[in-house]
Amino acid sequence: MTAETLFHGDQAGGPLHGVRVIDLSTTVMGPYATELMAELGADVVKIEQPDGDIVRGIGDQDGQRLGPIFLNLNRGKRSVVLDLRDDADYETMLDYVAECDVLVHNKPPATARRLRIDYASVAHVNDQLIYCMLQGFGHDGPYRDKPAYDDIIQAASGMAHVQGGTGEPQYVRTPVADKITGLFGLAAINAALYARERGAGGQSITVPMFESMVSFVLAEAQGDWVFSPPRGAPGYARMNSPHRRPFPTADGTISVMPNTDAHWKAFFTMVDATDMLDNPLYRDITARTNNVDSLYMFLASQLVHRTTGEWMAAFDAQGIPAMPVLSIPALFDDPHLTATNLFSVTEHPVVGPLRQTRFPIDFSKTRCGAVRPAPELGSG
Repeated sequence: MTAETLFHGDQAGGPLHGVRVIDLSTTVMGPYATELMAELGADVVKIEQPDGDIVRGIGDQDGQRLGPIFLNLNRGKRSVVLDLRDDADYETMLDYVAECDVLVHNKPPATARRLRIDYASVAHVNDQLIYCMLQGFGHDGPYRDKPAYDDIIQAASGMAHVQGGTGEPQYVRTPVADKITGLFGLAAINAALYARERGAGGQSITVPMFESMVSFVLAEAQGDWVFSPPRGAPGYARMNSPHRRPFPTADGTISVMPNTDAHWKAFFTMVDATDMLDNPLYRDITARTNNVDSLYMFLASQLVHRTTGEWMAAFDAQGIPAMPVLSIPALFDDPHLTATNLFSVTEHPVVGPLRQTRFPIDFSKTRCGAVRPAPELGSG
């Protein structure tokens, strides 16, 4: 495939329509960022080594190399196989880079240099290139060449410690570091594209997982360590409370979060506990935060006396934020998600019908269209 025929420009609409992307990334972090770009209308070409993205094999039950995670993370893309260790294939890749707007990869710096896909090796063919390198650690620190996966960064960034509360550290049961860093990457790419439109030209972007996740975690978890010197402990008392959890009702489980003075006044009134309105322990948000454990224990003691449906009706009537706890299968029958058409069924040419989400954000003018299904290896 020549550089002239590589980009089709056939994605339907979206604010990134016409942006041409070379995706050299694998696993979750990079593919998530570029999949979102595809859903926003960009023309994304995934360049894979001959053995393909390793995620193709996760959950692959029929040997088609189209496992469910790959199908979700690589919608809207086309696949081209190039062995970057081969000089001829490498030169073909450079021809493609010369015609694209954005290049994304998530190789460690040493690997990128070995494969000759580091910025210095490719930028000379395209001075307008937005080059985005998603990697484990920033290039100025001693960890720069360490390998990293989501679990490693959850541990190193404080996320696993925060998630464990007062007990053993725990991982969030989704690759949150991969996906959040992918979102950081998407934001950075779009900012660089905007700067280029104003005359800044091409540039290199480094998006480190470790630093990005530390920034993300510390937004609230830094607590009194935001002051220098610290004035108290790190953390946010409500987040740290072992009683912050979905609560049992008479017939199920519910998440409810009275937060404002009005919310708590309404709740105390509906459970005939108006005496708590004048209790200095719960009088305002500062007091409630300082005494959140006893407050949540009281909340839990009340919720078990009514059904989830009864509580939902009461909370909705008072404008108190609440939702029942939904399982993954239950999402597909949720009336709101059905009404907003979040899910659609499309036909994949190899694996058959697929039920997947659309891009969840609505644009009044540059609306996002449907995207092609994830590609077979090397299908173009």
